[in-house]
Amino acid sequence: MLTRLSPGQPIVFGGNRVVSVDAELAEAFRPGDRLVVVQATGALVHIPSRIVGVVDGAISAATAAFGALARCPDDAIATFFETFAVRLADETIFQPIAAANAVDVQRAAAAGRSTTRLELTARMRADMISGLQVWRDQPGGRGAVDSTLGHDGWTLEERRAPVGVVGFVFEGRPNVFADACGVVRSGNTVVFRIGSDALGTARAIVEHALAPALAAAGLPAGTVQLIDEPARSGGHALFDDPRLALAVARGSGAAVAELGAVAAQAGTPVSLHGTGGAWVIVGEAAEQRAVRDAIANSLDRKVCNTLNVCAIPQSRADMIPVFLDALADVAAGLGVDVRLHVVAGSEQWLPADCFERRVVVGRDGGPSDEPFASTIDESALATEWEWERSPELTLVVTPDVAEAVTLCNRYSPRFITSLITADPAEFERCYEALDTPFTGNGFTRWVDGQYALDRPELGLANWQGGRLLGRGAILSGDSVFTVRYVARVDDTAVHR
Repeated sequence: MLTRLSPGQPIVFGGNRVVSVDAELAEAFRPGDRLVVVQATGALVHIPSRIVGVVDGAISAATAAFGALARCPDDAIATFFETFAVRLADETIFQPIAAANAVDVQRAAAAGRSTTRLELTARMRADMISGLQVWRDQPGGRGAVDSTLGHDGWTLEERRAPVGVVGFVFEGRPNVFADACGVVRSGNTVVFRIGSDALGTARAIVEHALAPALAAAGLPAGTVQLIDEPARSGGHALFDDPRLALAVARGSGAAVAELGAVAAQAGTPVSLHGTGGAWVIVGEAAEQRAVRDAIANSLDRKVCNTLNVCAIPQSRADMIPVFLDALADVAAGLGVDVRLHVVAGSEQWLPADCFERRVVVGRDGGPSDEPFASTIDESALATEWEWERSPELTLVVTPDVAEAVTLCNRYSPRFITSLITADPAEFERCYEALDTPFTGNGFTRWVDGQYALDRPELGLANWQGGRLLGRGAILSGDSVFTVRYVARVDDTAVHR
């Protein structure tokens, strides 16, 4: 057992590389603590014994609940979602949840961190309630027969079954509680780790709505577990546990990638939902109104399906004024300035005053006086602009549409692409060439489980790490299942 670390102590990782323990880690490490070595990067993750115990307790409870949940009828699970929704809709019950959220928002703002996704607004609350009602009304799917294959003297049934305990790490967005509880509908249990900024809100939701709903429905208390720890290492401890059947992570790209690496080296299937950013490509047959609407309606707020890069072919340079007018519409509608990055070589297609005009950009550190447009290298097409209040995006002017598709496949996270064209043949040509799971011909913000499929999502997956096997890129509660087979032998004399 590892009981101590020494400054400079070598740690082998990745088979043939070495990283050294720094003095701070060596000083902090105590007997009973765990050290997770991320084999992909050599990062050393210190997990204090206290957090090890908290996470182990949560996973143990969820594991026990999984077996008990199999004996609970689907109606009881529906009652859980109904009661959860009713309690969130009750003003008296919701009051302490709102109060906890106000404290979380105030603390995050005082620390200079983003609060746009943290604030439990009336709209977010309504979406949570609606999402829970969706799961209430969805069929459970446990034991559902997907196919039956007849043989001489016997038949084979293909049935859906739950996978087990789902580990879920997500950023400080309270509404994800409703989304991720969807895995319970198909008979799974779940362990959450939420960002520290939203932990107070999460505790209040569990205490006043979620836990009472489980009890009222007669479901095991361990069905949904919250890791009540603000430390990031709680997420690493969760994903390092081989008892998980599936690990799901949402948040910033780097953090999600590291969590995914931890889960993968523990042997757990991983579903990552980190890097986003949509591309719009203006086609040869694009119409002005369609381009203007697609741009304006894809920049209302910063989420993973927000427009990040717009590519316009030189032959359609007449669309550049339309693009700029759409940005002006966005600025006027939101009451803020827009920030534009232009790939070097494309600036010749824009009016000179775009680079001379100054705008006020809302940054985390406060208002910032910047040029409306400035040039960037082509490689910066891979940058996802994480704006808070002022929309921020990139423009590139390409020799033709084919080059725009090539750049998208090379630099984008291979996530969302919209080709604006009135020519179905042009759309299909580009669709075949694009390596993205989500492709459309208008605004990009349609990519959302609840909006597009009427089912709350656990997350949206890109193809940055390769195409997905056997399922779509929208991970939803009812898509978390495995398949079991049942043989029914009618003729006992049947043999091989």
